[in-house]
Amino acid sequence: MRNLFHILLTILLFGGATTLTAQQDAMFTKYMFNSLVFNPAYAGSNEHMAIAALYRNQWLSVPGAPESQTITAHTPLKSDRVGVGFSLVNDKIGPTRTTGINLVYAYRIPLGGNKKLSVGLQGGFENYATDWNQLDLEDGTDPSFLNDQNSFLPNFGTGLYFSTPKFYAGFASPHLIEYDLRKNITTDIYARQARHYFFSMGGAIPVKGDALVFKPSMLIKNVGLFAAADKQDQFKNIGAPTEFDIDLSFLFQQTFWLGASFRSAIEGFGSNATSSFDSADIWFSWFLPNGMRFGAAYDYPLTELSQVTNGSFEVMLGYEFNYRTKKIVTPRYF
Repeated sequence: MRNLFHILLTILLFGGATTLTAQQDAMFTKYMFNSLVFNPAYAGSNEHMAIAALYRNQWLSVPGAPESQTITAHTPLKSDRVGVGFSLVNDKIGPTRTTGINLVYAYRIPLGGNKKLSVGLQGGFENYATDWNQLDLEDGTDPSFLNDQNSFLPNFGTGLYFSTPKFYAGFASPHLIEYDLRKNITTDIYARQARHYFFSMGGAIPVKGDALVFKPSMLIKNVGLFAAADKQDQFKNIGAPTEFDIDLSFLFQQTFWLGASFRSAIEGFGSNATSSFDSADIWFSWFLPNGMRFGAAYDYPLTELSQVTNGSFEVMLGYEFNYRTKKIVTPRYF
């Protein structure tokens, strides 16, 4: 069973054929706490410096299952028009590891009435590395697994982020450059970093003033939105489904945040569209008076994976402060 899942995870990573069939960017249930990872326009939106670290262990007890960590930090500058920050993402799946670091810049345009539109850019690099010795292969001469890879690859991304005190919406592509992950391979199996697209939206609806706030949100992730225009025929049909997360949460007394979410995917369009349930999730976050924030999430799989795993979990630690007054401030809604 252990070897079987190593092989399945490798197939998911490389597509199993001539086209990519899975999303590559790391997945997080508490996406609202590390939005900078997928949208550089989010930089500075807290109106004070914010630092967050998040760890995710997916599919507990499944050997080689994804394990991801992120660290983000961002702040507005004194001009208020500019936000800056950085993001670090480490994602390990079976024998492969991708580590990326990006510097982030956002220009924030006031639209009146506490509305802002931010345009973000990021630039950095990713290190893609493999260790095929972790696999127990039936055929040790398979050319796909003869040589380990270790590549440093450039990265650029961009995004838009519109926000008001009680609503936000964003659209971004954190990896604009598509590149081959494997070199000197003579097989017809491709491994390519595909361009991902993220759409996010959420709101804050006071139920009992600031004492109780209802906060719905949504994140949609797509791979290959414009793949049909690719110059290379083998990459015109990317088989990854469009994934979406719907989250419903309540913020109590600006201190305790409790939520539940549902993750699913849609493949195809119109009458040919099919959907698949992925997980049901619960999570919480606690804001301490000193500005510290911690939280955790648990995902229960709604697929056949429930037969071999007890689910996935995340833990998060953050800190928020105001650089102008040197005092801790109550966190904003978004």
